[in-house]
Amino acid sequence: MQMNTRLLFNAYVGQLAQLNGLDASLTVIPGELKQFAVAPVIEQRLQEKLRSTSDFMSRVNVVPVAAQQGARVGVGVGRSLAGRTDTAAGNRRNPGDPTASDAIDQYFCKKTDYDYSWGYTLLDAWAHRPEFQQLVRDAVILQKAEDIITIGFNGTSAAVQTDRNANPLLTDVNFGWLYKMRTYAPARVMSHGTKDNLKVYVSDTGTADYVNLDALVFDAIGNLIHERYRTATDLVVIVGSDLVQEKYFKIVSAAGDKATEQVARDVILSSRQLGGKPTMQVPFFPANAILITSLKNLSYYWQTGSARRAVQDEPQFDRVANYESINDAFMVEDYGKAALIENIQLGPKA
Repeated sequence: MQMNTRLLFNAYVGQLAQLNGLDASLTVIPGELKQFAVAPVIEQRLQEKLRSTSDFMSRVNVVPVAAQQGARVGVGVGRSLAGRTDTAAGNRRNPGDPTASDAIDQYFCKKTDYDYSWGYTLLDAWAHRPEFQQLVRDAVILQKAEDIITIGFNGTSAAVQTDRNANPLLTDVNFGWLYKMRTYAPARVMSHGTKDNLKVYVSDTGTADYVNLDALVFDAIGNLIHERYRTATDLVVIVGSDLVQEKYFKIVSAAGDKATEQVARDVILSSRQLGGKPTMQVPFFPANAILITSLKNLSYYWQTGSARRAVQDEPQFDRVANYESINDAFMVEDYGKAALIENIQLGPKA
């Protein structure tokens, strides 16, 4: 690392220590920080920054929770309120909990590592930039948001030792939203049609389950979504990339010139509706699946006070290593307001 880069990076680490109110004993070696708990205000700012870098993350719930395990936080009212009680007859008015959360399962925030390193060469290349500290901070926030989305749609286990090479979609990091649907609400999941036990066939021929995607979505809303939510105005249809031709899609709004602004527009809205509901594509969603729900029905929980961080200079690897972790979880707030269709095949059954 060049001397100028070293001075800039030491200043960055010093600022990091100051923001987190760290004791001087944690910064004995310039440019390094022993493991520390991230200050609550910084923890909150980092989560807000994460949401601002991803259009999708800004649309779902990012919820801080105090306990590592517990009941859902809930996102809204899930039952009617109006009624009447004949108190004159001795009946007691009994207000109930109107929140929409299911009691089928609980959240459990598992420790997840988000480690990374900066090579000396890369830091030297950034050293002449006046926004050096911002570059160092933002370089990985975009990827962290993408990782969270990837786990949310693909996670099926929480291995003690994960393997990124064997599981490039991070399936072994945590239990995602679609896994929760299959496990806790299988009656709201369609994985095959009537033609065989492997696929849902969509074609305008007589050998398919549905004549088109509209018919498939209409049927799913009418049979898989709870009747209370079938006419909900915030339902959307998340469609896999193999199911709708790109010509139907357009970017929500024109992205700016900055790379961060371009990446943030990761939700692509369609000019075409399916089943009378808005249609969209989002990153890392399974290519041959459809999820019908409201985006606020999907939640990413993170446990407050669980964020840990350490910064270490590792000259033996010509890098500066950053070790980060936080306890997090993925929850579907109300299974009744969601329907998942998988293994969709465009075309007739052979």
